[in-house]
Amino acid sequence: MAMRRTVGAVVAAVALLATWGGAHGTPAAAAPKAAGACDVLAPGASAEAEGAVRAACEQIGVWYTWGGGHGPQPGPTYGQVDPSDPDSAHDPERLGFDCSGLVRYAYARAAGGDPLPGNAYHQFNSPQVKQRFTAAQGTAPLLPGDLLAWGSGGSVHHIALYLGAGKMVEARESGTRITVSDVRLGGDYAGAVRIAGAAAPGTFSTWGTDVWTHKEPSTTSPRVHRFPGPTTVRIECQKHAEPVTAEGYTNDAWSYLPEYGAWITNIYIKGGAWLDGVRICP
Repeated sequence: MAMRRTVGAVVAAVALLATWGGAHGTPAAAAPKAAGACDVLAPGASAEAEGAVRAACEQIGVWYTWGGGHGPQPGPTYGQVDPSDPDSAHDPERLGFDCSGLVRYAYARAAGGDPLPGNAYHQFNSPQVKQRFTAAQGTAPLLPGDLLAWGSGGSVHHIALYLGAGKMVEARESGTRITVSDVRLGGDYAGAVRIAGAAAPGTFSTWGTDVWTHKEPSTTSPRVHRFPGPTTVRIECQKHAEPVTAEGYTNDAWSYLPEYGAWITNIYIKGGAWLDGVRICP
């Protein structure tokens, strides 16, 4: 989820927030930062995208922590040790975010709900994406709130929010704090995506906690991905398959989630037992 290269110069750290208040994990007190250091730096973005930028900017100075921000609800969490990164040794002691945890929190604050769960790969390929930009396009077509991604061969290992003017806010790697950086267009920069302000066609929400998807429309097939809480997903099609009984319901309808390459019983999709407007899978 994070870049492994050593940062040449660590940005001067701001004190980590001691407490977090509010129902949505809003900081009890904002960390001080230099005026204009992190803000919407160009016009043209949607109100939701600008809100995401400002929510991320409120976290300047908070620790990067591997796995941070991926609790049941968006917000900072204590991290984990990344076996591949010695700098993560203290992450379990640090309350903060990894790169995708910060993006998740920023858009949850701006849009409500939890529109961008998952890791950097899931966010870059989210059903909420309405427009894509290639690496070759650089920053010219980008607007504040767009998500910049790094990776190769279809993988994505890092993600950040664009501010405008060639700047971004990011949770970069263990041992550093959330900061503003110049956009890095070299190396394995993979391009950027713009997030839709409203639900995309075929978009539904799951419900329940710790809900697993499966490789096939059967509970006995291998598990693929766990949704820790309600999550926005895109459904490509649905079909009748293995009957499932859960949460007091029985249903044989399953939906296919193309971003995850997996199936989920319709019991855990908000809507009817058979979803209106969704085609039948072949």
